[in-house]
Amino acid sequence: MNILITGASRGLGYELAAEALERGHAVIAGARGGGSVKLAKLSEEYGGGDRLAIAELDVTDEAGIQALAAKLKQEGRTLGAIINNAAILNARDTQIEDLDMADVAATFEINLYGPMRVAKHFLPLLTEENAAFFNISSESGCITNAYPGDYPYSISKTALNMFSEQLHRYLRPRGVQVLSIHPGWIKTDMGSERAPGDPRASARGILDLLERRVVPENHRFRFVDFTGKELPI
Repeated sequence: MNILITGASRGLGYELAAEALERGHAVIAGARGGGSVKLAKLSEEYGGGDRLAIAELDVTDEAGIQALAAKLKQEGRTLGAIINNAAILNARDTQIEDLDMADVAATFEINLYGPMRVAKHFLPLLTEENAAFFNISSESGCITNAYPGDYPYSISKTALNMFSEQLHRYLRPRGVQVLSIHPGWIKTDMGSERAPGDPRASARGILDLLERRVVPENHRFRFVDFTGKELPI
């Protein structure tokens, strides 16, 4: 299976790429700025080429996304899965009275509009059997458990869950699995060292869902954690 992963240069995105390669998949690792030292080492380990392609992919740059999709199409590449992982978390612990709306706009550009741009241009390539389209979301986007804080991030993830629901209904006739996935509070630059979770364990759970080793029950909504457990909207 060919898997496109955004935000793959570090954190969960990197672990998803490494886990997918270990399982025998081919990965297109989208990364702003052309990747990272870690990705370069991963490319050496797996021989690069058809196994791991490191691609310049900034989810705020629609022209760049369109160009990458056209390049893959020209090369005859298809996709079996798309994992929208790129995200930012800013304005932490900022009260609404002090919130800079520029932070909100920047968050939505990456956390919501980014996955929408990726869907717009890469869905035509998502033609492999048992295809999947995953949006990495967060339990902080759950309206049921709303809290006064992290306004840009939380609201963007709530909106991302809505987008996943829309895509699920749109792609259901094609048999594409669409999920919004809470990866857990994991040790990454975003999650911090205080986080209890292991990003590789989260990546394994997400790949189990992608490979349909774990099949979520027939939940009302397509919002689950990395084990496939239903989460409240």
